[in-house]
Amino acid sequence: MPNLADEFRKSGLRFSLSQSEDLALLGVTSYRRIGIDIELLRPDFAYKEIAERFFSRQEIVKLLSLPAELRTQAFFNCWTRKEAYIKAGGEGLSLPLDQFEVSFTPEEEPALLSTCPDPTEANRWSLLELHPGDAYAAALAVEASVRLLRGLNWRF
Repeated sequence: MPNLADEFRKSGLRFSLSQSEDLALLGVTSYRRIGIDIELLRPDFAYKEIAERFFSRQEIVKLLSLPAELRTQAFFNCWTRKEAYIKAGGEGLSLPLDQFEVSFTPEEEPALLSTCPDPTEANRWSLLELHPGDAYAAALAVEASVRLLRGLNWRF
């Protein structure tokens, strides 16, 4: 995981970086843990097998109950929100993805719904859905209530 030099860490600056295909996202905060993730939507992706291996039982049931045409987007919503949260925590996959739940269906606002073993952990986090492009799903997790989100777009 990328890290800042000591003098920047002491300033409270935190960041997270994610890349998929030809897009990259960078999230920056001051004194708050942050995680960001982006994924290219791939309709031929074996989402059912991955969900059954990594998602909570409730998330699997919810995903498979959706109409087939919504499942790919819902899967990647769930995946990017989970990845953003574990990146923010800094523990990587040592925190199993089935030990916390996120919202991910089209009618739900992005949210960290539950966390184990500490159920109060979910209340300390904000999850946001990002829209970097039509063929992508992306999410931002930050340890705080989000008051300001500013986006910049660079093209090279």
